[in-house]
Order: sequence, then structure tokens, then C-alpha cells
Amino acid sequence: MSVYSMTGYASAVASVADHVGENTEDSATHGTAHGGARHAVADGSVGAELRSVNSRFLDLSFKMPDEFRALEPAFRDLITAAFKRGKMELRLQPQRVVDNAWPQPQPEQLHALAHLENTVQNWLPKAGSLTVNEVLNWCRSAAPAVKLEDAALEAVRRCVEAMKEAREVEGARLVTVLLDKLGQLRELAAQAGPLIPQAVQRQQERFLQRYQEALQAVGGSVTPEAAHERALGEAAAYALRIDVDEELQRLKAHLDEIERLLKKGGEAGKRLDFLIQELHREANTLGSKAAALELTQISVGMKVLIEQMREQVQNLE
Repeated sequence: MSVYSMTGYASAVASVADHVGENTEDSATHGTAHGGARHAVADGSVGAELRSVNSRFLDLSFKMPDEFRALEPAFRDLITAAFKRGKMELRLQPQRVVDNAWPQPQPEQLHALAHLENTVQNWLPKAGSLTVNEVLNWCRSAAPAVKLEDAALEAVRRCVEAMKEAREVEGARLVTVLLDKLGQLRELAAQAGPLIPQAVQRQQERFLQRYQEALQAVGGSVTPEAAHERALGEAAAYALRIDVDEELQRLKAHLDEIERLLKKGGEAGKRLDFLIQELHREANTLGSKAAALELTQISVGMKVLIEQMREQVQNLE
């Protein structure tokens, strides 16, 4: 299963002569999410465009002529079945074929027109008679409007499919980027582990040196054994204060879970948001306990990587 992104670019064109399902054409690159499609029938076509920007939840809006308003629930069902996050806007634009051929007037049309002409001339004797051109144009305008509801539904279906493909392509790219960041975080965590015993050892040596200097200053009122024991006790307490093994273990567990979610695919965005927050918390704790410049630098490096991951995760569904 793939991870879907909320960024990307997709366009699709579908055209048929007088029925659904002749040709499709798709392309995908990255950028702001976009999907477009046009579905044509014998007497017209409908263009559909779907745009998406990042959002924690699914937020839909529709911009279309009133003739398609009755289809809004169907359009909403198509989109919500395919996407779970993103601020999305659907635009529909109908285009009817202009038939330049002269219509074939029907007897009932001519009868109605003759009756109207007689009525007008009875009231307005100076009114001129209708020309053949005027009669034909009236018959053309009186023809029923072409219904494009089916074409609109098909255009939206193809538009949604194009958007799904584009978001899947972009999602795969983002997964590669995130897995690379995970690898860098693991390397930093591995570097941090050995630094703690080294820092404790250095601090213990400083404690011992300090107590030896204190013994010389007080002239032997404290035995060397007591001073040594006190120095070791303070070093042990110091080691407890700066111990980051628990934080490193939790950080590793979060990294493992993020990797699992990315490889599993599906709807992972909200869960990844939470895990990124937990990573940031562990990196902050690591920095607050830093007992050496090297640990501080590792903490800062982790925060930079985590922030980069947070920005990318916000693009995932």
C-alpha cells in the first residue's frame, strides 16, 4: 500500500464521441496538488479541475454552475472516498457544442409561431411579418438544452483518479526523503550513546582532583578515603542526572514506528504528526541533559532533522 501526499501535480484528459470510456491521458509531477479532466459527449463537454493544499482535515468547496448543484452530494462522495486530508476545491465548466446547421422546424413550432404572429399583428397592425431567418433562429433557440450531468460525473471521476495517482507519486518521493532523515537520526543517536560514559569519567576525575585540592587546604582534617568516597558519590549522582539512555531508547522506538508506518503505507499523516512531536520532545530532553559540547551539537543536529521531517510529514495524507 502506498503513502499519499497532499502535494503534486496531475492532469487527465478524457474524451469520447457519444459514450463513456474511450481514451484517458495522465501525467504527474510535483507542486501544489492539482487534477483536471474534461469529459465530452456528442453535444458538449464538461471540464473538471480539482485543487488541493495542505490541511489537517478534509475541507471541500465547489465552484460550478447551478445546473450541477444537484450533483454536489455525488461529487462529495467521490472525493471523500478517495481522500482524507487536504483543503480541496472542485471547479466544473460545461461547454456545449454550437450546431451551425439549420434546425428542422416542427409543425407544432410553426403553428405556435404563426399564432403568436397573428396575435401581435392584431394588436399592432404595423408590425412586420417574420422572415424565414427569424423563424429558423427562433426554432433553434427553442430547442431543449443539452443535459451534461453524466458527463460531469465522469469528468469528476477521472479528475479524482488523476489526483490520486499524482499524490501517490509525490508520496513515494516524500517517503524516500523521510527514510533518509531517519537514517541520519539513527546515526546521531548512535554517536550520542558512547559520549555519556566519557563525560561521567571526565567529571569523576574533576571531582577527585577538587577533593584532593580541598584536602591539602584543610590540612588533613578529612581522610583521603572519605574524600575519595565523596567524590565517587557525587560522580554517581552526576551520572544519573545526565543519563540519556532512556531518551535514546524512546527515540529509537519512535524511529522504528515511523519507519514501519512509512513502509506500510495508507493513511499515516496524523499518526506521523504525533510521532514527530515525540521525537522533538526527546531531542529537547537530550539537549537539556547535555554534559558535553558534542552532545549539544548532536541535539541541535537532531532538532534540525526533526523539523525538516515535520515539514514533510505535513504534506502526507
